[in-house]
Amino acid sequence: MTHYLLSVHSVEGEVREPMTDEEMQQSHQQLGILEQDMKSAGAWVVSGRLHQPSTATVVRMSDGEVLTTDGPFVESKEHLGGFYVIQADDLDAALVWASRVTDAIKAPIEVRPFAGFEA
Repeated sequence: MTHYLLSVHSVEGEVREPMTDEEMQQSHQQLGILEQDMKSAGAWVVSGRLHQPSTATVVRMSDGEVLTTDGPFVESKEHLGGFYVIQADDLDAALVWASRVTDAIKAPIEVRPFAGFEA
């Protein structure tokens, strides 16, 4: 099986209409069912939701010393907000899972295979 990254990106400054409490509950319920379905099917590997990009710390080597800086490494308006790592037989199967994620969270999902995990 191939491993795929299903990534959720947020766009800095993008204004989305906030979900009502009912919509939020429905979304969480859908995600719970989706994740259980992924686990039951053997597709789920790991998932996570990330804090805002401003919470990032970048670690790098410079002249043999470790340097840390606050904030994201890349200057961008788009940032990774969360992800799933799944395993699927092929891209079509991964896209089915991604379609369920996008339906639950109402945000686009980028699907990319991991190198070295091909079937």
